Amino acid sequence: MHRIKKQILQAIIEGSSSVYALVDKQDASLAEFVVEIEKMEQENLIKREGNKVLLTNKGLRLCENQNIKGLGVACKQCGGTGYSVHGFFGNVLQEYRKIASTRPESVEQYDQGFISDEGIIQRVEFIYERGDMVNSEILVVGDDDLLSIAIALTGMVKHVTAVDIDKRIVDYINKIADSYSLPLEAYVYDVQRDFPEDFKSKYQVFVTDPVETIPGLMLFLSRGVSALKGIGCSGYFGLTTLEASREKWYEIQKMILDMNFVITDIKRRFSVYPMEKKSFLRYQHKLPIFKKLGTMDDYDWFRSSFFRIEAVDTPIPLFEGEKVMEEKFYIDEESLATPDKNNFP
Repeated sequence: MHRIKKQILQAIIEGSSSVYALVDKQDASLAEFVVEIEKMEQENLIKREGNKVLLTNKGLRLCENQNIKGLGVACKQCGGTGYSVHGFFGNVLQEYRKIASTRPESVEQYDQGFISDEGIIQRVEFIYERGDMVNSEILVVGDDDLLSIAIALTGMVKHVTAVDIDKRIVDYINKIADSYSLPLEAYVYDVQRDFPEDFKSKYQVFVTDPVETIPGLMLFLSRGVSALKGIGCSGYFGLTTLEASREKWYEIQKMILDMNFVITDIKRRFSVYPMEKKSFLRYQHKLPIFKKLGTMDDYDWFRSSFFRIEAVDTPIPLFEGEKVMEEKFYIDEESLATPDKNNFP
């Protein structure tokens, strides 16, 4: 039996489930998930009732024969991340939450959507735990999450630089940095343009959430790698299984090795993107996955893993100079959670 089918059966053996909760309980790409769900319906193992999925009698018998059980094993208190937010970082969360409540709304033009407030602080905690926070100079490439603000609020870093294509985001970060006297500056920058000389070989750490096409990933990671000083420097980035199949992960791992980095950590399902009004809930009707599944969401299903990579030799970016990629920069055949302006009016 295919592993993804087992994950789906394990998730619904105790009762019906939202189709989007099922998306979150398995780790195939969205395209692969849609195929598996349709196949299981055709085999009369499951049935759909609105946005709910439940087992048929045939599906129940299969679970009994295969000894499939529905056992919740993830920690509910930390959301399975392994990091709780309290004490010092709880205070940072309170201040960050107040700031983030007045952030600019996400716009589909740049495929924006931000992770939860707690998720941001859990990322900060992880970066701190790995020894990459104290007295570091950190570059954040693309920052609609406002991670740069959360990092600066800790008071631990030497300096944080954020770059983003959206001037609204840049202006907001600079306004907060000025109001709170934070060691933080933000600049307007499109990663498709030549990387500024002032940012090259200047930082110990970069953080980014790249678009999940191969050209996009290569470009975002190359910009971050260009910013690092040398051996021992590190990078952090988010990556899903929803828009990145195993084949794509394989290509990404090769890129990382080619840039003279090793993967030290992968935090699975570490960050959740809540369906809230200021985030990509605003344009969810333009996401192809909703058309394919035939229903809108009722669950915070979009999660990403968080990678840490470290330079074991001189960092070598795979892209340098200007690389204008137009639509293929944002969209490929796996981009079912990215706005498709051609399919939706």
